[in-house]
Amino acid sequence: MLPNISASHRASLLLLGVAAAAAFPGTDDRTASQNDEKPVPADLREVFSGKVVLLTEALKRKEIKHYEKELAGQIVLETADGELFPIVPDWRGRALYQDERLRNRKVDLVAQRTPGVPWLQVLGIYTFDEKDGRQATDYWCDICAIPMYEIKECECCQGPIRLRFQPQPLPEGVKAYVRTRPVR
Repeated sequence: MLPNISASHRASLLLLGVAAAAAFPGTDDRTASQNDEKPVPADLREVFSGKVVLLTEALKRKEIKHYEKELAGQIVLETADGELFPIVPDWRGRALYQDERLRNRKVDLVAQRTPGVPWLQVLGIYTFDEKDGRQATDYWCDICAIPMYEIKECECCQGPIRLRFQPQPLPEGVKAYVRTRPVR
């Protein structure tokens, strides 16, 4: 809560946000620069399951020698069978770099890959609760009632945001990632 903003001003900001959402129903939750990106067709989206971990930790488990300094901060999705997918730190994947609470836990990442490029471009993050329930995961401003996708102040009121979990199934039409090469 922002102590310097009156309750009536907070209410006005909320109404303004609701009015803007009603006036532009075709927009999504991303900022204007992110809306310039073309939507990803459902047939190019896949669900990748595993845990988001630091690359250096994954390489140690695989007993691969490396220089930690050069790889510091790089994260990957590690699947149950040990496959590693680096994650692009873009508008949605950046949260996985910023927020340690999203790492070392079971996740489903709705993502796309460009042919010939191993990196995942994350479109949606789903974490699991202690009862293995899938939850859409984002950041939320309680004042403005808008979602955000990385840790920062609210884009509207500049107030605090919080990590939010909402029970939710995966989007329709998204296929599960299927390994195309055998595990060694």
